[in-house]
Amino acid sequence: MDEPTALPPFAAVIVAAGKGLRAGQALPKQFAIWRGKPVVRHSAEALSEATRVVVAIPENADEIAHEALEGLANIELVTGGETRQDSVRRALEVVAAGAPERVVIHDAARPDLPRAVLERSLAALFKHKGAIPVLPVVDSMIRAENGIMAGDAKRDELRRAQTPQAFRFADILAAHRAWKGETSAGDDAQVLRAAGHQIALVEGDERLKKLTFAEDFVDENKLPFPFMRVGTGFDVHRLADGEDLWLCGVKIDHHQGLAGHSDADVGLHAVVDAILGACARGDIGDHFPPSDPQWKGAASSAFVQHAVKLAGEAGYAIGNVDLTLICEAPKIGPHRGAMAVRLAELLGIPVSAVSVKATTTEKLGFTGRGEGIAAQAVTTLVAR
Repeated sequence: MDEPTALPPFAAVIVAAGKGLRAGQALPKQFAIWRGKPVVRHSAEALSEATRVVVAIPENADEIAHEALEGLANIELVTGGETRQDSVRRALEVVAAGAPERVVIHDAARPDLPRAVLERSLAALFKHKGAIPVLPVVDSMIRAENGIMAGDAKRDELRRAQTPQAFRFADILAAHRAWKGETSAGDDAQVLRAAGHQIALVEGDERLKKLTFAEDFVDENKLPFPFMRVGTGFDVHRLADGEDLWLCGVKIDHHQGLAGHSDADVGLHAVVDAILGACARGDIGDHFPPSDPQWKGAASSAFVQHAVKLAGEAGYAIGNVDLTLICEAPKIGPHRGAMAVRLAELLGIPVSAVSVKATTTEKLGFTGRGEGIAAQAVTTLVAR
């Protein structure tokens, strides 16, 4: 699996201060559940590479916002204003304390944010002071007046604007501070343009659709495949002298290691089988047969990355993983944190979605006799 392109340092503002009434949910749409998580959490996770993330929220929404964003790092909350523009201005003033070079401003209601769009937007800032993702208009366009067609519009001159919109921080902050009159700008590109600057257009993505109406929250029921799938995995390797002990991608100091054709990481093997099972792509032996010499001594992290790629090709992302290691020794407790972090890195999910547990068999069976280590995993896949 190719490593993602490194992003230049940037701060992020997520606009989540609206009422979201048209979505027909029991609470503002940014806190409603979409594809298994609160809408705003999807956006925050997509921007997790930011040095800091400031989320503008409605007044008196601190509790529900904290709950929706629990466990995410570098998150700060600020109460928004009367308009979207007011909310962004308040968030930018909070960001100003760190004086970042770049900032992206994203609507929480666009939860499916492809990383490639973020890459394109930030890259454009090397030449421009602002950049926004856009899509072409494919339908015929008209002008309307009082419910009557008043004329046509030139489709070739029009674009659908999306977020995240990227800016050089000093310029967008100055533009917001210099704004005169009603704070009614539809997006931040308009604010920067009003200050006399040009904005670059980069390719957007249909996945960035804005959640607006009640039907946007039930589209998952119309998918040609299940919205969520569950897989289980189980693996065993024997302990042997002269072997390194790898568990969940972490090397453990122990007098014995696990024997196998690869690095015999029993934890990662169970996770791989769980992912492959969830997307019905066979098991680890089908993809990495022990009879194939190229996998001798191979790092099991490559197996995990392959399974994640196959899940993505099937239309799914990893939702969470719950892994149990079964052994008498070594003690897993001191290493659980490092294991969870490594698993989260390999799966591309937050650490809060990874559970690593350990248990014994009360001295019963091969694990009880210290002859080997077993692992079982459960994972969920969610439609992307």
